[in-house]
Amino acid sequence: MHTPHRKGTALPPTFSSAEFRSALGMFATGVTIVTARTAQGALVGLTASSFNSVSLSPPLVLWSLSKAAASMATFSAGSHYAINILRAEQLDLAKQFATPGVDRFAGVKYHAGSTGAPLLDGAAATFECFNRSRYEEGDHVIFVGEVERCAHHAGASPLLYHGGKFYAEHPL
Repeated sequence: MHTPHRKGTALPPTFSSAEFRSALGMFATGVTIVTARTAQGALVGLTASSFNSVSLSPPLVLWSLSKAAASMATFSAGSHYAINILRAEQLDLAKQFATPGVDRFAGVKYHAGSTGAPLLDGAAATFECFNRSRYEEGDHVIFVGEVERCAHHAGASPLLYHGGKFYAEHPL
């Protein structure tokens, strides 16, 4: 039986959160580490696969962060951050920056970008972003960054994430 749709409202989901997560996992993504400095100069970073280009002119990218994330205050209040796209060889970094309760920068080689945000040595690409806008949606905040500087290593093989597992690129 067809249920009529009320204009202006979404129908309730017919799936569980686990089913939704599994379906989302079928979209293969690259893996990034988003980094910043607190107002006191401490380093902050996290692994994120929710990264997307938004616009070429002006150059805009977006990523999202759980409202419950410990680093939410830093990213909400800070004026700048960096997005580091990982190479396939940087799987250990992806895992390290996804682990709670550890010094995520322990043993990590990086250098400060033009605004102080850490740029990870050897990343496939880096984007230094002005924290342009934020949008609260559901249990996440969407951050839109205006890219002030970017760099990349042509031919670098990216680290990929699909179905809850990491992969290296295999060109067809």
